[in-house]
Amino acid sequence: MLKDIKNLPTPCKSEIEKYLIKWNTLENYVNQENSLKKLFKDIYKDNQDINEVLIKVCSLNDFYSTHILSVFDVAKHIIKLDIDSRLNMGDSTLVNEIALVNIGDKNINFYSFATKYCNHHNPLEFPIYDSYVEKVLMHFKKDNFSIFKKSDLKNYTRYKQILLDFQKSYYIDEYNLKDLDKYLWQLGKEFFNKYPKLDTNAK
Repeated sequence: MLKDIKNLPTPCKSEIEKYLIKWNTLENYVNQENSLKKLFKDIYKDNQDINEVLIKVCSLNDFYSTHILSVFDVAKHIIKLDIDSRLNMGDSTLVNEIALVNIGDKNINFYSFATKYCNHHNPLEFPIYDSYVEKVLMHFKKDNFSIFKKSDLKNYTRYKQILLDFQKSYYIDEYNLKDLDKYLWQLGKEFFNKYPKLDTNAK
């Protein structure tokens, strides 16, 4: 049953801690993340070989149900951008470049996927965007923690700054962006997921 968003707790240290502890009990998510960490950080940490990038794209697409039908086109696009140095620097402008892929005669925006791809290479600099996180941020917009429009969340440089404003405004900046990701996603899933029985492993 969907929880009443009127009861959505105000962000604070105790809430963050609660959801970080809860995260560690989610065996499927923890093992999924550990598998991806090994793949992205140890086995195929660079993005120069099409076969290696294709494996990473396919793994993310499967684990996160990102619905990319042409994974090869996305992998070729990533190779063409030559992203490794920018990933290491935490260049936030990279995400929107990865996201926009030409497939056939259409430009398709795989924004959430692009945030996940960068995050798994550099999780402390590239927070994940997802619909649950968006809903939580839009809900707390009423507190004026940052001045933004919903469309700003799809501009990754702005999105990251909005998250930093969120940390600062609620005095939770001792927690890094990866911690914030775990907290926001779980909170959003708990209060905004209208179809919990259908939500198996998508994030």
